[in-house]
Amino acid sequence: MDKTLKVGIGTDAFPPTTDGISNVAQNYAAEINKRLGEAVIITPKNPNQLDYKYNYEIFRYKSWWVPSKEGYSIGWPFKDELHQKIIDMNFDILHSHAPLATSYYFRRVVEKKPIPVVLTYHTKYEYDIDRRVPTKPARDFAYHFLLNNINAADEVWVTSEGTVDSLRKIGYQGDYVVMPNGCDLPKTDVSEEDIAMIKRKHNVPENMPIFLYTGRMIWYKNIELILEACSKLKSDGKVFRLIMLGFGADENAIKRRVNKLGLKDYVIWTGKILDRKEIQGYYGISDILLFPSVFDTNGLVVREAAACATPSLLVRDSCASEGIEDGKTGFLCMESSHSIAKTLASIMENKELLNFVGNNAQNEIYISWEDAVDKAFHRYHKVIEDFNSKNR
Repeated sequence: MDKTLKVGIGTDAFPPTTDGISNVAQNYAAEINKRLGEAVIITPKNPNQLDYKYNYEIFRYKSWWVPSKEGYSIGWPFKDELHQKIIDMNFDILHSHAPLATSYYFRRVVEKKPIPVVLTYHTKYEYDIDRRVPTKPARDFAYHFLLNNINAADEVWVTSEGTVDSLRKIGYQGDYVVMPNGCDLPKTDVSEEDIAMIKRKHNVPENMPIFLYTGRMIWYKNIELILEACSKLKSDGKVFRLIMLGFGADENAIKRRVNKLGLKDYVIWTGKILDRKEIQGYYGISDILLFPSVFDTNGLVVREAAACATPSLLVRDSCASEGIEDGKTGFLCMESSHSIAKTLASIMENKELLNFVGNNAQNEIYISWEDAVDKAFHRYHKVIEDFNSKNR
């Protein structure tokens, strides 16, 4: 067994901000503190933070608060006294989960005291840069900032092989290690009682095919393709319900699109749900998770669905589809509404096939956070050993 370590888990997003990286940071901290040593979350301040709910230390540094639906703070890690506070915590290793403000913070820290740094590159940042940054000089600055933060790490991790394409677009040419994320939902068969309760809540008739989308309500997750596919199914006389679980910047626009497509009576909106057991119930009542995103680098929701023996429909050759066998551990389609609709039409009423593929997913692609963090923790020791050898 590797010796215990003190780890600084850096993340620009932490509750009350909820997204995939926030989820990852929480699970790393929980698993390390439970079994492997001590982990401290290092993240920007948030006026709505409720850090007393966590049984581990959360160090908040200065930030700028930008009111928005998604609730992100912008870290401002430029004061020298902040850098000394991290140094005084005597970390064995720092692990950043985004090449943004907190990674820059770690760069400033290690200028004063050498500490090995791991960076996990979770998401395709070029999507946000190209979509949100209006001018070329500003975009060039953003790419340069990200690249410097990535290059400063002693080791770079990705959550899937496909993520490397995004790293190369940013300009990173170095080595990397694939370190998959885990799932914090336990393997379970959601009870018939819970399924019936949720169906009553949303007036879902018995034997009605149920599709699920869960995640941020952002257009670049290919939500438009889901809606167009459902519109095609409706035009062909198919009956179903589409559960939209989550919230996000484009939520109102997505609702308008649903209404324009005549899908108002086919779509169920749950809003923001933080209770993990409640979320598990929605996976349990669904026949299939629709996740045609080519933006996501790993797709935590695919493993969450698998925990409940719910199969996923994914775009062939996307990062989220890595390791998925079509018709065995999931379903694969092309990146088009026509392909999604065609695939759903062929399987949506085949309960035997859906159950077969869902059970295979639960047994073959599910990864617990315990196993994922054990693998990462073992790698920490290798990074520290290499760092010490190099510095000697």
